Amino acid sequence: MAHRDRRRRVHRLGRDARRTREDRAGRDDRRGLDDHEGRSRGQALARAQQAADDRALEAAREEVLTIRQGAAGGFRRPAAPGPGCWLHVDAPADPDLAAVRDFGVPASLLSHVGDPDERPRVEREGPCVLVVLQVPRRRREPDGAPFVTAPFSVFVLPQGVVTVTNEPFDLLQPLLDGTVPGLTPDRGVGLLLRIFWQVADAYLAAVREINRSVERLEDELKRSIRNEEVLGLLDYQKSLTYFATAMAENEMVLERLERTTALELDAVDRDLLEDLRIEVRQAIEMVGIADDILSQMMDAFASIVSNNLNAVMKVLTSVTILVAVPSLLASLYGMNVALPGAASPLAFAGLLLACIAIAAALFVYFRRRKWL
Repeated sequence: MAHRDRRRRVHRLGRDARRTREDRAGRDDRRGLDDHEGRSRGQALARAQQAADDRALEAAREEVLTIRQGAAGGFRRPAAPGPGCWLHVDAPADPDLAAVRDFGVPASLLSHVGDPDERPRVEREGPCVLVVLQVPRRRREPDGAPFVTAPFSVFVLPQGVVTVTNEPFDLLQPLLDGTVPGLTPDRGVGLLLRIFWQVADAYLAAVREINRSVERLEDELKRSIRNEEVLGLLDYQKSLTYFATAMAENEMVLERLERTTALELDAVDRDLLEDLRIEVRQAIEMVGIADDILSQMMDAFASIVSNNLNAVMKVLTSVTILVAVPSLLASLYGMNVALPGAASPLAFAGLLLACIAIAAALFVYFRRRKWL
C-alpha cells in the first residue's frame, strides 16, 4: 500500500502540474497578452513553473528509486547512478526500469521482477548475476495469514548492485541507512550476503512474533467455546508453512552461491557465507519447531473448545432440571382439581418448602456428580 501511495503521489503531482500550466495559459489568453512583453513574461513564468514541477516530480520519484554509494563512514547519496553504486527500486515503473537497464541490468532478467510468485533461484546473463530470494512480509489485511512471503531480486554487476522489490521491506532500512559497518556497494558479493543475512534475521523475528501471538491466544483458548481462536491459530500455521517453503528454497540458493563460479568469493566472503549457512539453518529449525508445536496445539485446543462447550451445555441442562422439577410441582397444585392438602391453610407454605427441598436435593446430587 505504501508504494501505491507513492505512485499516486507522483501521478497526482504530474496531473496538478499540467492543470496549473493549462490554467495559466488560459488566463493569459483571456487577458489578451498579445504584446511581446506579455508573451515573454508568460514564457518565463511557464519555465519557472515547469522547473518547480520537475523538481517536485523528481523528489517524489526519489522515494521509489534509491541510490547509494560507498563513502567513508557509510553511504552517500549521489545525484546519479555510477560505478560503485547500489540502486534500490520499490515497485518499479517504466522510468525506474529504464534507469536500471541503463545501469547494466539485461532486459531479459528484468522481465520477471514484477511477478509476485517468482521463486528463489540464481541466474546469470553475461556479467550480471540475478539472485532471487523469498522475504517475509506482513500483510495489512486483518483476515488471513498475518505473514506471507514475497520475491526479492538482487542483481550483482561489476559496477555495483541493483535490488528490486514489488513493495518496501523494513529489513533493508539498516543497509540503506549505512548503519552496517564495513558494507560498500562496490563489493557486490559482500552486499548480497549482507542482504541474505538480513532476510534470515527477518524470518527469525517473524517467527518470534508469531510465537508471542500464539502464547496470547493460548490463554484465550483455555476458556473459549468459539472457533475464532482456533481459526487464528490456523492463520499463524499458514504463515509458518509459507516460511518453511521459502526458507528451504533460500537455502538451496545459498548452496548454489557456494558452488557457482559467477561470483568471486574471497576469504572474508566465505567466512560470512559459512556463518550465513548457520543462520539460515537456525531459521529453518525455528520455523519447523514452531510449526510442529502449533499443529499439536491446534489439535489440543480443538478438543478443549469442544470440552468447554460440553461443560457449558451440561451446566445449562442441570440448571434447567433444577428449575423444571419445582415448576412441575407448582403447576400441578395450580390446577382446579382436588389434590392432597390443597384445602389446608398451610398448603402454600408446604408447597414452597417442598420445591426448595427438591431443588436443594437435585443441586447436591448434581454437585456430587460434578455436573455443576
